[in-house]
Amino acid sequence: MESWLQSEVITLKETRISNDIIIFAGTTEGRTLSEYLAAAGIAHTICVATEYGELVLKEHPLVTVHRGRMDEEAMREYLKQKAFAAVVDATHPYATAVTANIRAAVKDLTIPYLRLKREILEEEETGVCYFESNEACAKALEQTKGNILLTTGSKELSVYASSEKIKNRLYVRVLPGLESLHICMEQGISGKHIIALQGPFSEEMNTAILHQYQIQCMVTKKSGRAGGYEEKIKAAKKAGIPVYVIGQKKTETGDTFTEVCKKLEVICGCKILPQQSKNRFEIILAGVGMGSRESLTNEVEQAIRQADILLGAKRMIASYQPKLEKKPYYRTEQIIPYLEEMQKDVEVSEIVTGQKVVVLFSGDSGFYSGAASMYRALQEEISAGRLQASVRILSGISSVAYLAACIGESYQDAAVYSMHGKELLNLAERIRNSEKTFLLMSGVSDVQRLGEILDRAGLESCRIYAGYQLSYPEQEILELTPKECLALQKEGLYTCFIKNPSAAGKRLTHGRADTEFLRDRVPMTKEEIRILSVAKLQLTEDAIVYDVGGSGTGSIAVEAAGLSNDIRVFAIEKKEEAAALIGKNKEHFGLENIEIIKADAPDGLETLLKPTHAFIGGSSRRMNEILSVLYQKNPKMRIVINAISLETICEIKEVLSDYPIENEELIQLQVSRARVAGSYHLMQAENQVWICAFDFCG
Repeated sequence: MESWLQSEVITLKETRISNDIIIFAGTTEGRTLSEYLAAAGIAHTICVATEYGELVLKEHPLVTVHRGRMDEEAMREYLKQKAFAAVVDATHPYATAVTANIRAAVKDLTIPYLRLKREILEEEETGVCYFESNEACAKALEQTKGNILLTTGSKELSVYASSEKIKNRLYVRVLPGLESLHICMEQGISGKHIIALQGPFSEEMNTAILHQYQIQCMVTKKSGRAGGYEEKIKAAKKAGIPVYVIGQKKTETGDTFTEVCKKLEVICGCKILPQQSKNRFEIILAGVGMGSRESLTNEVEQAIRQADILLGAKRMIASYQPKLEKKPYYRTEQIIPYLEEMQKDVEVSEIVTGQKVVVLFSGDSGFYSGAASMYRALQEEISAGRLQASVRILSGISSVAYLAACIGESYQDAAVYSMHGKELLNLAERIRNSEKTFLLMSGVSDVQRLGEILDRAGLESCRIYAGYQLSYPEQEILELTPKECLALQKEGLYTCFIKNPSAAGKRLTHGRADTEFLRDRVPMTKEEIRILSVAKLQLTEDAIVYDVGGSGTGSIAVEAAGLSNDIRVFAIEKKEEAAALIGKNKEHFGLENIEIIKADAPDGLETLLKPTHAFIGGSSRRMNEILSVLYQKNPKMRIVINAISLETICEIKEVLSDYPIENEELIQLQVSRARVAGSYHLMQAENQVWICAFDFCG
């Protein structure tokens, strides 16, 4: 802006407007208003209280600076010395005494008084959102992710606990009294989700709680200093998490910056506000391929060349020099606050518009990339009016496409996965079932892990093509065995292609033979019963399944986990021998998506992921307790229960009357197997089994 103002001085000297304006400054807006007036050729006086206030002002021939504090009488005398056309009060919102003096000084003078209000108070912490009611706050929390610290007390707890989208994420800080604890239990909040402590709390204590419970959002009332409000805000700011506040944000009367400018335009008879562009930023999310300049698309290269601001991982932006600045920001939680802060700095002036912001992503922006989630987050900010910007995505060349071309392979018929910064379960089984597999890697340690997994799974016949530093001068295509992967030491970026000549193809139906399981003296749900029971679970691709009690060999857990690598199964077993056998079968079938919980259900369920489905094979007469915990964790889930005694059936029917259920089925099943007796085949009946299936519909 400074250079722009300087360029205007030559013409402005000749167009000086005599109707001086006086600005009592104390905020950024006051200084910006001075720059606007100077650019419009309007002479004015700006009053600052301190030497620092004077130093931050830009020199201009049309600007007179008055430094020093003035009381009401001093202000009145100063205003009388010169025929000011208007008085603009741009002091800080909390400088109430100064504002009172200005208002009193102009009261008996015929000078228009304008109060320039701030849209965002400096003393309000960033990341603070205000809500008029608990209901509005609870609705907003449904759009968040992660754990929530609720510090509004127990009386409003029902508002938040009634939402299934947030209930299981709530950590409630309440008074350590029986009434508070009773309310928590009534609302389904128990165990470690209750923090019963007497406040107020120091900033350090709040910080420790946020860290201990991995809190991603805090909810509080605007309780004031005595209620520890400031300490909560400071702790949240230190932790980098938002605070949702029940209570009205402090507001002030007056006019916005634009409104003040428009009123001054009428008073001075000239244009003050410049022509406004629609958007402050033009944001481009660009895929840069493997990283070298040679792998950039022409479109992405041009965007980088024209960038005013360049953002991305340090290694990606290192060799580029944008027009204004670059920052090593590549996460949404970094970039959005940065852009909004930049916007706020010039929001009142709106002089700088249409700045091109380019955010770099490795590979292709639509292929295992954070570009899509950032695009959605930016669009939300734009739609909410918090960011004046446009946003679009430019694609790049993925490392899979590049490696496939290097080795002469296609990838439309290949399985493609990423090990980069994420847990990939059942990798051996994925590769066993696919002739071609591409893997995105973080580094050489992932290649070593791949070799270990394949070697342990008996997949030594697989050939691995490791693309090292693709597109860079040091690029290599290495052909390796699993054991050679283990010995690889060269650090760098890798993408791997695995060729499996003996791929078995994925089994499309469940129903492993009983003989495939490792057996001992523990019980096992037999093959036909197991097939129907799992079918009645109606599992989905990303199901989270509890196999509760009576797991025995873990046959139900194995069948469920084997349907999809993305299914998570928790096998809850109280007997040591049975739990050990489940572990052996988990290893035998190569199913890393099974987790064994040694506990007597419902014990052990509290800390597990929220279930979508549950199979109950044994309850030890704790059926009601088990169902109660399951219902609390998810009142809209699928349940299948197996029973072999009339007592258990009676217990199920009695218990189910306490819960809202739908789609209830009760099936009696008896399987007979042929056994050879001489030259005859005789049918031998197994025990009758009842299968009860239903949905919670709470």
